[in-house]
Amino acid sequence: MLLTEGQVSDCRGAATVFGALPEADALIADKGYDSDRFREALVERGIEPCIPGRASRKRPVAYDAELYKRRNLIERMFGRIKDWRRIATRYDRCAHTFFSAICIAATVIFWL
Repeated sequence: MLLTEGQVSDCRGAATVFGALPEADALIADKGYDSDRFREALVERGIEPCIPGRASRKRPVAYDAELYKRRNLIERMFGRIKDWRRIATRYDRCAHTFFSAICIAATVIFWL
């Protein structure tokens, strides 16, 4: 498990875990992950980037809008986990303790 600091940008955080990505056909991400370097790295690994472009982009990028709609499932899952106050406010200082709280919350949510 790799946990980045709270103020780290999405692109920098993604670069740290890029080597641990499993094989996949596509990667669905929000505008925070929109960078040419990250897109190129995904394409080199054979992963189609499904990332909409930021508003500040000079040239719009193409992405599969129908596939991007599936990102909603992940956002709802994070919303359910953040219902647990301990996780939403990040009470735990140690990464392993925080990850344990996430595992407990995910287990209870799945069980219910």
